Amino acid sequence: MARNDSLAPYPELRGIWRFVQLMLFIFPLLPSWGGVGLIVALVAIWKQQYRRIIQRPLNWGLAILSIGLIITCCFAAQPLDAFLGLANLLPFFALFAAFSVLIQTPAQLRGIAWLYVLASVPVVILGFGQIWGGWTSPEQLQVVLGWVLQANGNPPGRMASVFMYANILAAFLLMVLLLGLGLWVENYQAWRRHSRRHQGWVLLFLSVVLLGNGLALVLVDSRNAWAVAILGCLAFALYLGWHGLVAGVGVVVGSVLWASFGPPLGREWLREIVPYHFWGRLSDQMYPDRPLPMLRRTQWEFAWNLTQAHPWTGWGLRNFTALYEAQTGFWFGHPHNLPLMLTAETGIPATLLLLGLVGAVLARAVLLLGIWSAVAPTKGGVEWHQDKIMLFAYLVAFGGCTLFNLLDVTLFDPRVNTFGWLLLAALSGVTYRYRTLLLWRTFKRRQKGRRDHECLTGTGK
Repeated sequence: MARNDSLAPYPELRGIWRFVQLMLFIFPLLPSWGGVGLIVALVAIWKQQYRRIIQRPLNWGLAILSIGLIITCCFAAQPLDAFLGLANLLPFFALFAAFSVLIQTPAQLRGIAWLYVLASVPVVILGFGQIWGGWTSPEQLQVVLGWVLQANGNPPGRMASVFMYANILAAFLLMVLLLGLGLWVENYQAWRRHSRRHQGWVLLFLSVVLLGNGLALVLVDSRNAWAVAILGCLAFALYLGWHGLVAGVGVVVGSVLWASFGPPLGREWLREIVPYHFWGRLSDQMYPDRPLPMLRRTQWEFAWNLTQAHPWTGWGLRNFTALYEAQTGFWFGHPHNLPLMLTAETGIPATLLLLGLVGAVLARAVLLLGIWSAVAPTKGGVEWHQDKIMLFAYLVAFGGCTLFNLLDVTLFDPRVNTFGWLLLAALSGVTYRYRTLLLWRTFKRRQKGRRDHECLTGTGK
């Protein structure tokens, strides 16, 4: 396998690929500039690769879904809000279709992971300054920067950095952390094999960045992000066979959970050891006596009632907020669960179609991961094994994004929404490039099944 696959898969896309990398790097810190650049790149890819894009069956499904979503807007309680809500979905379908053609090699996955890890450094530094130094930014710069740094975070006491809200930063840091773990693992394994000085420096740099991201994730104060980050780290540990680390993490997590929710026996003792920041937040003792409409359970029940009332077309995108406020007097932008929000706002059929298309990409990626080592071009296949780690990291990162959206919704922030669709597009592009490996596996299974049948029936020659 040629190792120049860090370039775009098609020669005519190499210039666009370099431009996209620059835009992805500046996007988290300069969303206005990066967003415009990505739109320009998106139009260019569609113009050059239109035939390749429309040949892929997965994109046909997205086209059908797009038409269905437009139809649901016509039946919305507030049609104007519903049509405006299409901006959170349809452009990202187009981005997915284009970027799955642009990104098709493991080396490209590695390059994107490095871009986001590097881009997270100034984001985290600004976040630390916001929480510990009371840093703020002049509102006059908001037009240029696309964000305002609020002293002490948003909400107060929770790091938000360059994002509008702490939970949005949590989703960003979560995906960066899991991609960074993939880079750390492959560099650690390379360092153990060769012990070269430059590899040691790269490993040290990654370790510092990941520790910074982890600390920032603590200061974001998102229980959802904490849980998903721990599950992601455990996934890496299990994949690598680091059972001692799994046991250690299990003891720590068990202690925190016991201090938060356990029976009185041992709980008070553990609360003397476990920082209040964790058990107080998990047990909700930091924010007691919250009104019933502010609880996620109440929002989920309301969203499900909306789904049952209009199961086919929903109430329209962005209509949950007005309906919930009219019922409870509390304003919430979403019901803190993406599938429930989609069933309530777009109906069950459209939601199932979207989940089915996403699930198809993930299923192919898991199948490819399962046979990757078996088809290594050379014995040992060190580089091939590193590529497998990156594929696994993208699966874990997108899986983390998916789990996060079961308790929150990141659809409304363009940077995080782009990040999630980019991960999915990368997985789709790589599995499409290596689809012959999946066909090979199917062929081998059929051959084995035919031989087994001939042995059992005695029909073989």
